[in-house]
Amino acid sequence: MTSTAPPVHDALLDALLDSWRRNNTILVNLLRALPEDTMDLTAVDGSPTVRGLFMHMHYCRLVFVHEDVPELGVTVPEGEWRGERDRDRIAAMLHQSADAVRDAVVTRLQSGRPMDTHYDHPILLLQHFVWHEGYHHGQIKLALKRAGRAFDDEEIGRVTWDVWMEKDTWR
Repeated sequence: MTSTAPPVHDALLDALLDSWRRNNTILVNLLRALPEDTMDLTAVDGSPTVRGLFMHMHYCRLVFVHEDVPELGVTVPEGEWRGERDRDRIAAMLHQSADAVRDAVVTRLQSGRPMDTHYDHPILLLQHFVWHEGYHHGQIKLALKRAGRAFDDEEIGRVTWDVWMEKDTWR
């Protein structure tokens, strides 16, 4: 009997890349769910604005890809904490930088080369950013709560937690 299942390592990579797609989907869903008048809130006095946090996440993705997989030719934007006002543009940038992270991981896995600067394994780049962006997701929700504008957990959960947990329904 011949198995039609992909080799385990292919299935694992597919699952990891799917988790990265879901992470970015959650981030963009959060961006789109925010009322416009909340984009300049901060979690604590002196911390970055909500819009600045989104731009920081985009920036960090590109910096690490640039440093670790320079052959991709990723350009690092100027201004880590830029206050981009166009939400559609922010979403497009997040999609672009998520693709760059995915491409960096796949490129290094396929070539068998280690990352140039950071990480013991290319998959750790994905894991770093899932953790990093979850941290900032929490800061954004804290900024809303601080301003008395917290999301209803059931409502926001449909476009955040459910993306992780519901089989094949988030796309």
